[in-house]
Amino acid sequence: MADVERRRLGRTGHRSSVAVLGGAAFWQGDPDATAASFELARAAGVNHLDVAPQYGAAQQVLGPLVGDVRDDLFVACKTLRHNPDGVRAQLEESLTLLHCDSFDLYQLHAVTDLAELDARDGAVRAILAARDEGLTRWVGITGHEHSAPAAHLEALRRYDLDTVMFPVNPRLWSDPVYRRDAEALLEYAAAHDVGVMAIKAAAARPWAGRARSATTWYEPYTSEEEVDRGVRFALSTPGVHAFCTPGDTGVLATALAAADGDTSMDEAERDAAMGAVAGESSIFPMTPA
Repeated sequence: MADVERRRLGRTGHRSSVAVLGGAAFWQGDPDATAASFELARAAGVNHLDVAPQYGAAQQVLGPLVGDVRDDLFVACKTLRHNPDGVRAQLEESLTLLHCDSFDLYQLHAVTDLAELDARDGAVRAILAARDEGLTRWVGITGHEHSAPAAHLEALRRYDLDTVMFPVNPRLWSDPVYRRDAEALLEYAAAHDVGVMAIKAAAARPWAGRARSATTWYEPYTSEEEVDRGVRFALSTPGVHAFCTPGDTGVLATALAAADGDTSMDEAERDAAMGAVAGESSIFPMTPA
C-alpha cells in the first residue's frame, strides 16, 4: 500500500495524512492487536493519531507505541471535563499515559449543542491556557449529533480554536438541515483557516437490537464498496482535510485502502452516494451502548 495523501490541516500547518488513526478502536486494550493495527496504519503513511481518555484502555496500550515514534506523529487528545482543574489534571495524566511531553492538539470532546458549549466555558479557557504554556500546540473541538455543526460554528466565533471535528457522510448530507449547518461551519472554517476532520465517514445505521458484529456504538459499513463510498464522500467535501478511521480494528484496513489513491468525487457521484443511503436510519441521536 502506498502512502495515503497528506493535506495541510488548516492553520496548524501540519501535513496530516487524510486518514487519522481513530483511537476508539483500541478501547479493549489488547496490546498485540493494538500494535498490529498501529503498524498497519503507520505502513500506510498515517502520521496523525486521535485518542481520548474515554476510549477504554486505548491510552495505556498506545502510549509505548507513540513514544517510539513521537517525533513523526501528530498526537491529538481530548477531554470531556468541565471543571478547569479537572481538565488540567486529565491533560497531564494523558500526557503521561501517551508518553508525550506535550500534545500537538488538545480538544474539547463531545460538544453537541449550545447548552453544552455554554457549560464548558471554563474548560475551553483551561485548554487555551495550556496552549499558552506549551502543553499543547493547538486547540480544537469535537462533537456528534445533528446539532454539533451549529454548536461548533458558535464555538469558533467565541474562542480562538484551531480545529473542528464533526460527522460527515452521505446519509447526514441527505438531511437538508444538517447539510445547511455543516456547510456553514465548513465555510467559516475555510475563511479562518481552521483545520477540519470528519468522523463517522463509514457509519451505516443504529444497531437497533441486531447482534453486534463490531465494537462501534453504531453499525459500520464493512464492504470495500460501502466504506470507499463514505471515505471518498467525506474527503471530497469542500473544506474537509482528513477523516478519522472507524472505531473498530476490523474495518481499519478497508478504511485505509479507501484513503489510498484517488479520493475525489464529482457532484454526480456525491449525489448518487447520498441517494444510495438516504433511506438509512440516522445514527443520531446517539443511544446508550
